[in-house]
Amino acid sequence: MSIISSTQSSIVAQKPGLPKVVIATTAMLSFISFWRAAAIVLNDLGSSAFYAGAIAEQAIGKAAPWFILAIMLFAYAVRSMYIESCSMFVRGGVYRVVKEAMGSTLAKFSVSALMFDYILTGPISGVSAGQNLTGFLNDLFARSHVNLSLPINSTSAVFAIAVTIYFWWENIKGIPESSGKALRIMYVTTLMVVVLIAWCILTVWVRGAHLPPLPAKANLTFAPEALGWLRFSSIPHTVALIGILIGLGHSVLAMSGEETLAQVYREVEHPKLRNLEKAGLVIFIYSFVFTAGVSFFASMIIPDAIRPQYFGNLISGLSMNFVGPYNLRLGFEGFVVLVGVLMLAGAVNTAIVGSNGVLNRVSEDGILPHWFRHPHPRFGTSYRMLNLVVGLQLLTIVLSRGDIFILGEAYAFGVMWSFSMKGLAVLVLRYKQPGKRDFRVPLNFTVGNVEIPLGLGLITVTLFALSIMNLFTKQVATIAGVVFTLVFFTVFEISEKITLKHGGKHAELDMFNLESDGELTPASLCVRPGNALVMIRNSNTLYNLAAVLDRVNPRQQDVVVLHLRVLSRAGSGGNELSQEDLFSTNQQELFTRALSLAEKRGKSIHLAVAPATEKWEGILRAAQNLQSSTIALGISSWRGIADEARIAGLAWESLPEPRPQLTLEIYSPSGQEHVFYLGPHAPRLTNKEIDLLHGIWLDLSNEVAPDELHHHDVVHIAFEELSREIHDGRRQEIIDALRKHLSNNRQRRAPNT
Repeated sequence: MSIISSTQSSIVAQKPGLPKVVIATTAMLSFISFWRAAAIVLNDLGSSAFYAGAIAEQAIGKAAPWFILAIMLFAYAVRSMYIESCSMFVRGGVYRVVKEAMGSTLAKFSVSALMFDYILTGPISGVSAGQNLTGFLNDLFARSHVNLSLPINSTSAVFAIAVTIYFWWENIKGIPESSGKALRIMYVTTLMVVVLIAWCILTVWVRGAHLPPLPAKANLTFAPEALGWLRFSSIPHTVALIGILIGLGHSVLAMSGEETLAQVYREVEHPKLRNLEKAGLVIFIYSFVFTAGVSFFASMIIPDAIRPQYFGNLISGLSMNFVGPYNLRLGFEGFVVLVGVLMLAGAVNTAIVGSNGVLNRVSEDGILPHWFRHPHPRFGTSYRMLNLVVGLQLLTIVLSRGDIFILGEAYAFGVMWSFSMKGLAVLVLRYKQPGKRDFRVPLNFTVGNVEIPLGLGLITVTLFALSIMNLFTKQVATIAGVVFTLVFFTVFEISEKITLKHGGKHAELDMFNLESDGELTPASLCVRPGNALVMIRNSNTLYNLAAVLDRVNPRQQDVVVLHLRVLSRAGSGGNELSQEDLFSTNQQELFTRALSLAEKRGKSIHLAVAPATEKWEGILRAAQNLQSSTIALGISSWRGIADEARIAGLAWESLPEPRPQLTLEIYSPSGQEHVFYLGPHAPRLTNKEIDLLHGIWLDLSNEVAPDELHHHDVVHIAFEELSREIHDGRRQEIIDALRKHLSNNRQRRAPNT
């Protein structure tokens, strides 16, 4: 997955002799709504409605819709497992979770298996879309008496290549671009689904219909190829549980796309986990109604004798067997084909997003060289990962020559084993990392001090049962999947050793582009005036950033995170420092930690590094140039809070006109906030001071009647009198009174001292 954004960082030359500005871009941070996250997954899950029911019926007979229904319900349980893993790890894909629970070796195995299906998903969806479009065009040519017939496989392959290249470019530009396309596809699909379901209900009401046969042992008729190595055994026909597992195993195509949900979680906006739960619910309702509904209605409406000819696209079969005028049904079939092409093409995007995200997690851990994660010079995306993924998908399309059956036979090995390993990992982490979680898979019991995660355990056992059953019943998928997994696993092992040998390490650091000659302005950082400027200096003391992110609304205020490089005056002149001198591994680690806090909260930040010869001069000039309204920093280890605020106020007086009004927030590690105001501002009056002002106003207002006296008039006269007394020989007396007042304040704040 491409984890995308256009966050920029700047290093600003504030004085002659200081280094030039360096702008850094990274592959973060821009966030998407839960609707967009759901759309990305539904482009894959929803597209299975066009073929999942047909594949299941070919394998296990007319009871297939019940198995599709069961898989749709089970998918919701699997989704809850993914939500729990995301609540523990923001970058919570299968690699991270399995590694935390069971180690690097099993994590690499899980990713290797998953990559096999990701590499196949794109070509399958693209070729399937091409076949739907080509078939419809050929039918249209025949009905129009046009002597033209397009070759199905070749045309489908060309179409799949074009779609793959298109979504490659969209992902190069970033997740917001590709998720927008996915959402628009779902708008059109939703219109089709509403019309489809309504027309299905009308047809059933007019003609009447019977539900498909229940999934009893007598109603399961397995095709020879559906049994694989078990076709010579009587077990599938005599043991009901085995027969049911085989039926479910041939229906799991309807459950793809779950891993992509974990990969896009990093991009989900605030409130992050709640929005993920919403996305999961939207995905469940949509796929349940669409995929399961199509399977049931196809069995009830399309006659048994002609249904096999629509196995390539059951929805087209439904549209041609509805009640109503022929031309209207033909027009709707054309609309169905268009939507099918769009949705299947969207599934190509989902495969690219998911596989890119998986490889990014692997590269972050040092399994692949960091060279792969180097961000795009313009868009900040991990374009080399995208090039690798899309290159493998294009090669698969060319080698298959657009034959959907070759691709379909090889599918579903990796996705089931990655699901199984993910379930086992989340189960292990319940005991390895016990404690509070923001989300847990339901059905948990406690016996003594031991937690019994019944729900999670049942999900994991079911996944392993289906995976093992598919090993024996899907011969092509097993052979191809095992070979591909071993090859990818070997590549990961060799790559990891080479990376470590050349000085690489298992450090999850984000990558940044560096560019010279920028300026620290709202335009250069893409922020609005009135932003919050957060100072960071140590990757272990980012509590001030966490506090600001917790309170800020990103729709109303941007957050700029500034690391100030304080240089000696001797070092600020002469030769300019290089980019590497200003942006070293320390800054990379600091920025990575800051990004991690931001992505965990689903809120964007804009990173900056600025050189200066003096701390507060650099901070205030940065705030002035950025038109910030607030400066937030942590407490100093060697200077008191009040002293820090006093020095900041004195430095503010040295700023060139016009000097901005600024709020200074100093945070302690416990989260306590100390607020000060820099520049002219209305003071925050205590209740006692307000009562004193009001009492004076009451006392004097009758004396000046009929003139109207306001509270600010009292304040004005008081200030003028105080200023006159300071300059008329009572200065020391007033200073003594101020000291006594401040001493009394300190005693009230610390009554025990």
